[in-house]
Amino acid sequence: MGDETPAARRERDSLGEIDVPAGAWWGAQTERARRNFPVSGLRFPRRFLAALATIKAEAARVNGELGVLSEPLAAAIREAALEVVAGRFDDQFPLDVFQTGSGTSTNMNANEVIANRAIARLGGEVGSKRPVHPNDHVNASQSSNDVIPSAIHVAAYGALVEEAEPALGRLAAALAAKAAEFDDVVKIGRTHLQDAVPVRLGQEFAGWARQAANGVERLAAARLR
Repeated sequence: MGDETPAARRERDSLGEIDVPAGAWWGAQTERARRNFPVSGLRFPRRFLAALATIKAEAARVNGELGVLSEPLAAAIREAALEVVAGRFDDQFPLDVFQTGSGTSTNMNANEVIANRAIARLGGEVGSKRPVHPNDHVNASQSSNDVIPSAIHVAAYGALVEEAEPALGRLAAALAAKAAEFDDVVKIGRTHLQDAVPVRLGQEFAGWARQAANGVERLAAARLR
């Protein structure tokens, strides 16, 4: 019985002590938010978590270059953040998307997971906040009002380039192919719920293809803003 693994570890923050699941990489503030906001069961998507961790990795790199963090701490934080970018710890982000304002809880979730991973890399004790502190080190030179909106923008840009534009381009091409296929099919036009001048079915599909192609062009232009 004495060899059983404990179900929780005791952590302390500014509000006092709280038990955190023993196997969790998150810490006290994430655990409080997990208990306080069990609202919808909806979690942040993979793309957002990758964007958030990318920001943490780059902040650590710059903080190391500027001397805000020592090089060993900066390197450990960056390596831990890149593990999150790669998707190794998606299950360590248990918080509901509906939570405290400005996304502070999710920012701290990232800080705590990355800090504990960096601590483990440096041979420290998970949950000790030594030698890597989630606020003082992982969140150095940042705030939730910087990080969360930036992560949303980075995630949206990735979805735009990798998903929306290619999908809309494929739709435009498929509609254009159907426009050519149906170009000799004549049909009754319709306007105001009435029959109208005959048109070719290919003309209708060509109009839809042009709309989709215009959408691709607008998305491409939006990437430059």
